[in-house]
Amino acid sequence: MKTPAPDPESWSNRSPGDLSLELPVVHRSDVCASVAASAGAAAAWGRLPLEGRIELLAAARSHIEVLQEDLARGISLETGKPIREARGELGAVIAKFDLTFADARAHLADLPVAGGPHPALVRRRPRGPAAVIAPFNFPLHLGHGAALAHLVAGNPVLFKPSPLAATVAGRYAEAMASALPRGVFTLVQGGAATGRALSLDPAVRSVCFTGGAAAGRALLAGAADDLGKEIALELGGKNSLILCADGDLRAAAVATAEGMCLTAGQRCNATSRVLVEREVSPRFVELLLEALRPFVPGNPLSESTRLGPLISAAAAGRHRELCSRPSPDWILKGRADGEADGLRGHYVTPGVLRLGPDTPGPDRNELLGTETFCPILTLEEWDSEAEAIELNNSTPFGLTCSIFTRSEARFLRIAAEVKDGNVYANLPTTFSPSTLPFGGWGSSGNRRPGGRGFIRFVTEEQAVQAARDGFSPAPSGAAPKP
Repeated sequence: MKTPAPDPESWSNRSPGDLSLELPVVHRSDVCASVAASAGAAAAWGRLPLEGRIELLAAARSHIEVLQEDLARGISLETGKPIREARGELGAVIAKFDLTFADARAHLADLPVAGGPHPALVRRRPRGPAAVIAPFNFPLHLGHGAALAHLVAGNPVLFKPSPLAATVAGRYAEAMASALPRGVFTLVQGGAATGRALSLDPAVRSVCFTGGAAAGRALLAGAADDLGKEIALELGGKNSLILCADGDLRAAAVATAEGMCLTAGQRCNATSRVLVEREVSPRFVELLLEALRPFVPGNPLSESTRLGPLISAAAAGRHRELCSRPSPDWILKGRADGEADGLRGHYVTPGVLRLGPDTPGPDRNELLGTETFCPILTLEEWDSEAEAIELNNSTPFGLTCSIFTRSEARFLRIAAEVKDGNVYANLPTTFSPSTLPFGGWGSSGNRRPGGRGFIRFVTEEQAVQAARDGFSPAPSGAAPKP
């Protein structure tokens, strides 16, 4: 496993939407001290009854609710996410509490087992300290969902945000920790080296990582000797919208524009490919260009902005490099202007490139085999369902896929063959609600749902049985027989 370069002792972020704004200095955390505090809290937190943990976490929710608007503005300022999207993220953060409480009551209860040779039950036991490595694009929501599942199951959490969203994540973590016993929720600031050290510490028994496929593979390799460490990976996607000739072309165009431009294309479930049945391709292109008109770069703190900046100069440079490649097949050539609303920032415009049989192999392989993580879309045409399915399945990823058709039978046929963990009919690829499990296949992760039901993977399963002439196993919390 390649060792990351040491993290800086401290750093400060500039707002990607206004590079003249520098945020407060952030200091790297002491991993050993953080893990020790978490391990010290594990036994007492794990022994606390479920309803006691829920009561304390409900108090944390109240703290987040008070800060809801401030945190949304913090996300927008530090990551460039438009304020309307940031408010939606905070709404999802708050809603996640009740969803997780319901999951805990459904999945953590002891399960009596009948029909065996002895009285028996299956218990769910806390695993111990859990590291949650959160990304910049949903700096609170994605890490928060995993953290809540671990917390309510009795596992203390070490929360490491992206260094690109360190300030707003620090405010969120302070609000969470203030409602919980010491060591139960610990903020760990740092970069890749800090995340590696945290994840591979022997006292950390679970890891939930959201990030790139290469980093996920390296994490698995580094933990290979720790057979009991549970690692959940959400590693992104190369998501297709498949448009059939009988689909609603205008609705598909709107869904495509939204899916490629939300969070400036910096979503794991962003629409980065559109696969169009050939006979309707010309009309769809017209409608797509029309649907993209409202996505004009703007100040992320403005209520009207629908397309904010990219997160960094490196991301903007990647967009610029892709869009500078000469090709007669650009339907819409994106630009990296670096300015919007009088502000200097990492602003870019959408790009749409048609891919066909004559597209050079290196370009095609790069565009289809890697995440661009910016608002660039490739368009490919097909003549049969089999061809559409083959195109969709031609990438190493398998996260989300949307199929636009008016035929339920056709949807079901295609959905049964695409290799994606999440398949939607007549919806954007980004429509991934917290009420559903979320996880990908192939290079998109290890199929650990990042949404509803994730709590199933955060405990140890223990089978308990007793001889018939002895005592009967009692559910957790029940008094043993004398």
